[in-house]
Amino acid sequence: MEAHALDLRSEIEKTLKKSDVDALVAAIKDDWRKAGLAPADRALCVFAEKLTRTPGEMERADVERLRAAGFDDRAIHDATQAVAYFNYINRVADGLGTDPEDFYPPRDPKGA
Repeated sequence: MEAHALDLRSEIEKTLKKSDVDALVAAIKDDWRKAGLAPADRALCVFAEKLTRTPGEMERADVERLRAAGFDDRAIHDATQAVAYFNYINRVADGLGTDPEDFYPPRDPKGA
């Protein structure tokens, strides 16, 4: 999760001040549903969570919800590729028992 938090931080720090970045990253990490995200960001999180947890249940309606939230075909494709890649690479790292790089904070054994 720390690696993804750093990726998220690098994307949003261009538009927010540091204290706001820290608060938003912490809120998303805690529970994205309570983070006060914009509707398009919430729609993307719903899509990403479903693709991650229950990929076999994805259907055309999931894509249509992203379109309704303002995503075009290119953005939907790119989001799907990013979600799928992060899922893939996490499974590779977990499967090999890989430890994160030294610059990531230690993982909380309780999963917090």
